[in-house]
Amino acid sequence: MTINTLPVLRVKPREERRARGGHPWVYSNEIALDATAKAISPGSLVRLDDAQGALLGIGTFNPHSLIAARLLSNEATTIDAAFLSRRLRAALRLRERCFSRPYYRLVHAEADGLPGVVIDRYGDVVCVQCNTAGAEGLLPELLNALAEVLQPRAVVLRNDSPVRALEGLQPEIRLAAGSLDDGPAVVEEGGVRIALDLLEGQKTGWYFDLAGARALIAAQAKGEDMLDVYCNSGAFALTAAKAGAKSVRGIDRSELAIAQAVQGAKDNDLNRIAKFEKAEAFPALEQLQSDKAARFGIVVTDPPNFVKSRKDLGPGAKAYRKLAKLAAPLVKPGGLWFVACCAHLLPGEVFAKEVAIGISQAGRSGRILYSGGAGPDHPVHPHLPESAYLKWQILQLD
Repeated sequence: MTINTLPVLRVKPREERRARGGHPWVYSNEIALDATAKAISPGSLVRLDDAQGALLGIGTFNPHSLIAARLLSNEATTIDAAFLSRRLRAALRLRERCFSRPYYRLVHAEADGLPGVVIDRYGDVVCVQCNTAGAEGLLPELLNALAEVLQPRAVVLRNDSPVRALEGLQPEIRLAAGSLDDGPAVVEEGGVRIALDLLEGQKTGWYFDLAGARALIAAQAKGEDMLDVYCNSGAFALTAAKAGAKSVRGIDRSELAIAQAVQGAKDNDLNRIAKFEKAEAFPALEQLQSDKAARFGIVVTDPPNFVKSRKDLGPGAKAYRKLAKLAAPLVKPGGLWFVACCAHLLPGEVFAKEVAIGISQAGRSGRILYSGGAGPDHPVHPHLPESAYLKWQILQLD
């Protein structure tokens, strides 16, 4: 569809400044939502003009969403497979500049100029997630663009993110293109090679955002006993074991994740070092408190999101405090503790404060050695600082 055939939406007077300044979102209260606009199908491409009729950009539109329009371009351009190919090639150039091997997040939504689109790359297999109606509408052309740019063996569609419900979308997981008959997707990191079940596993398969933190932990792991709570499929545990950890104990509530971690240990000949068990994190930490021999040179805690909505801010923040209070006593004097927070609604300073309080309540003290966020394959749009969701610390405890 060319720009001349697109539906036209008008931004209200004096409401165009953010969009003209480069912000990729236009909210519903900033648009003149008349009957014609409300009748536009969710996910449709639209032309966005200011009140005087000057072009602001081309984007996708959902009349039922608070974020009504998501801009793809501020120029008069056709949004088709060729356009998407250009965006994919730009994202690929950035990743190839930052990574020597094809295991990374290839597209991180707005920061890569593709709102609502997440693509993780596992060599010749890619996993796609469309989190908005607009992204879903672009999927056929996006698959064509992926075929042109990457020629993947398989494309898995992992549309089960809860945010899709806000866009009126149903969950869907399927093989969108190609075949997995020649084997599953594989990720290689820190000297280990792990097979992933993208159709049955968690999210888009692998938490690439913490690869840098895992490398820091692995570098300190030689000769240490390590506890990995919320271990998922064993990313921290297995890379630390490969780096020379004396022993690694992984805990997770997901039976599927534990099975994948166990298999990964076997496949990498690390099963004598890395052991995994299914358990709830907080009860497991409490039980370990009573075992005086259960003290570790490194403790890793990478919990799920404790703050999924604004009403969760209070109790969610306190959950990080409780996690610190339970984990800190398990760290040997002089040992390391890693803690992460993936709650984009929880400010980094609040997370750090709750961690500090929890450590003190555990009767421990220490210092922050490293702190950070997601890696360069998870860039942040400069007008969307709130999308910098991830924060983590590595502390040494006395």
